[in-house]
Amino acid sequence: MSASPLNILGIAGSLRRSSYNHAALVAAQDLLPSGVSLEIFDLKGIPLFNQDTEHQPAAQVTEFKKKIREADAILISTPEYNYSIPGVLKNAIDCASRPFGDSAWAGKPVAVMGASVGLFGTARAQYLLRQSFVSLDMYPVNIPEVMIGLADKAFDADGKLIDEKAKKLIRQLMLSLTTWTRQLKK
Repeated sequence: MSASPLNILGIAGSLRRSSYNHAALVAAQDLLPSGVSLEIFDLKGIPLFNQDTEHQPAAQVTEFKKKIREADAILISTPEYNYSIPGVLKNAIDCASRPFGDSAWAGKPVAVMGASVGLFGTARAQYLLRQSFVSLDMYPVNIPEVMIGLADKAFDADGKLIDEKAKKLIRQLMLSLTTWTRQLKK
């Protein structure tokens, strides 16, 4: 008997057209185990979180929460800005976690990866993001850690991942997330 198909929702923490983190999610789509799909959600258009309007969310926030809830697991690919999580990603996380008692994140398995032109990839941003998973009641995959440093050399001019070590780590991360998600569904 084969395992039931799984759907992962991919989120890039960058709005940049040529984002390495979006490109990493595209690469992950080609490195998935059998029976697993990865849909990428674009954060463009999610308004700034405002508690005054959280009970009447914008259409983009409603769609985002719907996609999160429909997904079996979440994959976040984040850049690192000023040793931290990008504002656009933090804002999207906040929008999907509100109003209180209506978080779309609760109980979701999640994996993190990231790409940066810096030497250390996105280590600090990933660690800070993992702290948020505690209050969001998410279940993170801990290893492997995928931190693609020197991303300008890891991707070609067309945005295709060409670094074999990064491909291997992403493949392992997708397998770990798939296994973890299936264990949590039992």
